[in-house]
Amino acid sequence: MKSVCVYCGSNSGSDPAFAAQARALGQRLAADGITLVYGGGNVGLMGIVADDVLAGGGEVIGVIPQQLVDWEVAHRGVTRLEVVDSMHTRKARMFELADGFVALPGGFGTLDEMFEMLTWRQLGLGKKPCAFLDVDGFWQPLMAMLDSMVRERFLHAEQRQDLWHGDDIDTLLQWMRSYVPAQADKWLDEKRRSQLKLTPEDV
Repeated sequence: MKSVCVYCGSNSGSDPAFAAQARALGQRLAADGITLVYGGGNVGLMGIVADDVLAGGGEVIGVIPQQLVDWEVAHRGVTRLEVVDSMHTRKARMFELADGFVALPGGFGTLDEMFEMLTWRQLGLGKKPCAFLDVDGFWQPLMAMLDSMVRERFLHAEQRQDLWHGDDIDTLLQWMRSYVPAQADKWLDEKRRSQLKLTPEDV
């Protein structure tokens, strides 16, 4: 695994443990020589994880829409900052750059980005690992919601099993390195995707 995309809050949250976990993840990515791909911000948990990767001598690629650059939240100290025209382009570019995806605590944007990756995987548009790195049970209510979706048959059990959740960074990275998709391409086979000319940008 050469690169990991981290989604997380543009705020630091109310609990200092959120920032501590972001720092720990950044330090570990740098130590393991894993490039950080992220949203390009200099604020909140986004800025913290990027700063710690950089402090550890690691590489950081930020992908940020022009609108957020105009709002002066772009991190000018990253290894490479790519400015794109929209949030949609940002997500597609981060998908191209990363070998896997991790969500630290965050809000609407964090959920939007991670669940789009999960949807693309469900549609057979990618087979990259997705994980929620927890802090003090922050993601537990969301995991309970996913379990409810399985019980009510809105989500396949394999899709739920294909998502890692936990709070240990060592276990997370070990899982990502040995990742084998649990689910088949349930909705579209290769021939059908070709006929529809589907790419991640179309979803």
